[in-house]
Amino acid sequence: MEDVFLPIVVLGILFIGLPWVILHYVTKWKQAATITNEDEKLLDELHYMARRLEDRLQTIERIVAADNPDFRPAPAPTSEEADPYSYSRRN
Repeated sequence: MEDVFLPIVVLGILFIGLPWVILHYVTKWKQAATITNEDEKLLDELHYMARRLEDRLQTIERIVAADNPDFRPAPAPTSEEADPYSYSRRN
């Protein structure tokens, strides 16, 4: 009886179980949320707006520095401070 049962189980695992697991995770991967064109446009717009606001802030700092000699603008962040999610950072 074991001589017949074991090959059936192995064939069932190979031809039914393994493809089922693979197809299950392929469908889960396809259903995963991806960035849409609208999201990409929104990110581009936000990035552009952030750049414009940074330029405006630098302009205001230059104007204030010209009017007030004691004014010192905030120092530019260093590379480690600028990117808190840098891959080179270690805990």
